[in-house]
Amino acid sequence: MIELLRREFTVRVPLDHAWKELARIEDWPLWAAHIRAVIVTPPGPLGPASTGKILLTNRMRSTFRMCDFNPPRNWAWEGPFLGLTVRYDHRFDAVGTTATRLTWVVEGHGRFVRLLGPMFARVYTRNVDRAVPRLICRMESSLRG
Repeated sequence: MIELLRREFTVRVPLDHAWKELARIEDWPLWAAHIRAVIVTPPGPLGPASTGKILLTNRMRSTFRMCDFNPPRNWAWEGPFLGLTVRYDHRFDAVGTTATRLTWVVEGHGRFVRLLGPMFARVYTRNVDRAVPRLICRMESSLRG
């Protein structure tokens, strides 16, 4: 696996709250403008058997299947995208009792990862960097009420 992206940021919400908010993946289009819709199977809370489809605004699709599920520490899923297998790890660490550090690590592997990985990373990095401030605002305002 080759690391394609790593983002760390802190939200001023307790660990359990951060987990619950991010685990509502059907709501991701509300803060991630590049996502049109997320369909999770089975419906309901994110869990170890979750699979899904992410529909992007550019009409591309990405599927995933859960490969690690360790509440409230991390979940990771992976799926094919542009000829690569991409693994998305969502990590949660308490910062005291009132904040959470989120670390997102995106890794790729496959025959063409050295060729396609950097291109994927450039586009995905732009999307993540736009989405993170919206996510932070959403998480922190949801705690206030």
